[in-house]
Amino acid sequence: MQYALILIAAYLLGSIPSGLIVGKLFYGKDIRQHGSGNLGGTNTFRTLGIKAGIAVTLADILKGTLAVYLPVIFGLEMHQLLPGIIAVIGHMFPIFAGFRGGKAVATSGGILLGYAPLLFLLVVLVFFLSLKISKYVSLSSMIAGVFAVIYSLFLKDLPLIIVVTSLVLFVIIRHKANLSRIRNKTEPKVKWI
Repeated sequence: MQYALILIAAYLLGSIPSGLIVGKLFYGKDIRQHGSGNLGGTNTFRTLGIKAGIAVTLADILKGTLAVYLPVIFGLEMHQLLPGIIAVIGHMFPIFAGFRGGKAVATSGGILLGYAPLLFLLVVLVFFLSLKISKYVSLSSMIAGVFAVIYSLFLKDLPLIIVVTSLVLFVIIRHKANLSRIRNKTEPKVKWI
């Protein structure tokens, strides 16, 4: 029963729609009706600006990190990555926002921050390096994800390899429309880096 409660808590934690909350509380906007219509950090940056984008991205990262620590907090013998991946599913399909959530990048990063901090730092570095070169957030997210899969292979941690590979597949599938826009040269580029 305790295990089920941890997984439900992880899903509900992941379901907290940071972008929707920040948009409605502080800006009077539902970001689902602006930009890409997505609840994640990227659309928040585009729709509400830098402060809101940073706040939402950090909140989404922390959802993944906190989910990873739920078994530790409650003293349960459960692999930490399991509630982490459930939180990502909650982020993508949030019960509190009509099951229309974000693309799982920040919350997936939060899992890495809690479970493999060095890998998280390297993924962030690869993301920003790719962003500097390409100017595409979506492409940089996917490149950072592929790097995470390759790096995790060297760690020889099978649960981590499975989870990272699954998360990267989620991210790529959720960015399918972005890939089409990149091919058509209609994907927005960032200008601040």
